[in-house]
Amino acid sequence: MAISVASAKAKGRLFQQKVRDAFLRLHPTLTLDDVRSCPMGSGGADLQLSAEAKRLIPFDIECKKRAKIGLVYDALIQARRSKDRTPLAVVEADRKRPLAVMYLDDFMVLLASKT
Repeated sequence: MAISVASAKAKGRLFQQKVRDAFLRLHPTLTLDDVRSCPMGSGGADLQLSAEAKRLIPFDIECKKRAKIGLVYDALIQARRSKDRTPLAVVEADRKRPLAVMYLDDFMVLLASKT
């Protein structure tokens, strides 16, 4: 059964807000005006950052919530060998640059350790 366009957009919007909130927790001095979730279909990154947010968050952030990326999760599960190490999956599609993928909470811990 296919998901409706409205449901897909709502699912994507909630995911963007989850990612935004993770960055706001990491940097409590930032506000919702500093890290804004952009409307679906707008061009550019999904999270719009103020000048202060750009200073603290050196990324342009695009959020994708799709069922078809299950293979990446399989790779992360396979990478987890012990509880004291962070799993990292490196994936590459044909004729594309390799990607390094990790769980969002692990990524936030990594960023927090750098601040």
